[in-house]
Amino acid sequence: MSPTSAFRLDGADAPDARSRSADARRSDLLQPAPRPSSLASPCVRNCCLNDQDICLGCGRLLSEICNWHQASDAQREEILKLARVRLQRT
Repeated sequence: MSPTSAFRLDGADAPDARSRSADARRSDLLQPAPRPSSLASPCVRNCCLNDQDICLGCGRLLSEICNWHQASDAQREEILKLARVRLQRT
């Protein structure tokens, strides 16, 4: 993946919220509330995905990042374990 095609998740590429459509803002409000958990996100604010959609900062897959706030503690523990393995391989 070339540096110009990297997908950033830290909001640097996000459009200004005021420019988003009313439908897009409304859909944000319909998202499920995050689950309370003692397991913090492993995000290190170095968000950049490789060709396999793995974050180079925390080692999670894009799908795991998107679903983190809805995941149970058991699911989060599994995500953290897999992310550590992915980071060791790189």
